[in-house]
Amino acid sequence: MTSPVLHFVIVGQNDHPIFEADLSSKAGDASHREERPQYLYHFVLHAALDAVEEQEWAFPSMHLGVVDRFNNFQVSAYSTAAHIRFMLLHDGRSDDAIKSFFKDVHELYLKVMMNPFFTFSSKITSASFHQKLKQQARLYFR
Repeated sequence: MTSPVLHFVIVGQNDHPIFEADLSSKAGDASHREERPQYLYHFVLHAALDAVEEQEWAFPSMHLGVVDRFNNFQVSAYSTAAHIRFMLLHDGRSDDAIKSFFKDVHELYLKVMMNPFFTFSSKITSASFHQKLKQQARLYFR
């Protein structure tokens, strides 16, 4: 039995991933990592970037909703004013929960951005950010 898919990525202005996390319930389990095709998740999320770009111009809101589908996966996206994109690969979650999750992650991201030692659009390596992100995922998706 496979667990639900929940893969999150933050994409910078030049379409480079600056943060990535597997937020599935068993993400830390070694056997879980082997059964999950991470390369497929990367492919689906990268392919959805074009759809995100189209949606950014079509809708004035930051929450773009489901922007792409692949087999039983859906990609939801959120675009900040600085064109930093939050993307979540999932297997059909509540849009309201995803919207709230993205808003909270945006607040966390802004706190990282306010750090004077952080360079805009560089990789996020903060363990604290990762831990708080996982807490938000548990709050909205469990």
